[in-house]
Amino acid sequence: MDLSEKIISYKRNKIEDTRGWFLKVITGKETNLPNSTGEVYLTMAIPGEMKGGHYHPLANEWFTLITGECLLKLEDLDSKERKEIYLNANDPVTIYVPSGIAHAFFNVSTNSDFILLAYSDQLFDPVDTIPFTFV
Repeated sequence: MDLSEKIISYKRNKIEDTRGWFLKVITGKETNLPNSTGEVYLTMAIPGEMKGGHYHPLANEWFTLITGECLLKLEDLDSKERKEIYLNANDPVTIYVPSGIAHAFFNVSTNSDFILLAYSDQLFDPVDTIPFTFV
């Protein structure tokens, strides 16, 4: 088998709207993945916009801000405890958000987009994404 037969290229769907864009990097359905692979994706928000605003009964997620800055708002659905974490790509951290925790990322910059890299341990299932409004 030559190199061109060994390499696989996957076309991706970049979803854009007025807030920014969303791009899945790994869908979990690619060949040669281990059985435990979930999804890897990128999402972008323009200044003043929010991404997320939901929780997952099953999925656990890990988030790393790649560019820009944002405010991550969290709420534990059981205890109603709330937390805010300021994220800045110049001081990168990865945040683990377990299932049952509502989360939303607000772009607090006045002049730059943010790009967020995320990993979910579950394949996307609309039943596992419940809208949540932060007030």
